[in-house]
Amino acid sequence: MIDYRQHITLEADKRGGKPCVRGLRIAVHDVLGWLAAGMTPDDIVHDYPELTLDDVRACLAWSASSALPNSPITSTSSPASAMR
Repeated sequence: MIDYRQHITLEADKRGGKPCVRGLRIAVHDVLGWLAAGMTPDDIVHDYPELTLDDVRACLAWSASSALPNSPITSTSSPASAMR
């Protein structure tokens, strides 16, 4: 599985502190929504050339990790410290 921490960032001044791709204003939630709507990773990269296939995979890895019990993403620590 790809290490999402190399691609996903949390910045308080971007998208309300939601996890975003490499500091861009594209939230992980956006990418997951596009995938859920039926777009393929190739479709997403074509429509958003600032993204890479690894960025899309990192969003999926982030989502998978957040679903695990005791995940740093779902722990009681602050979001910024969970991403370090």
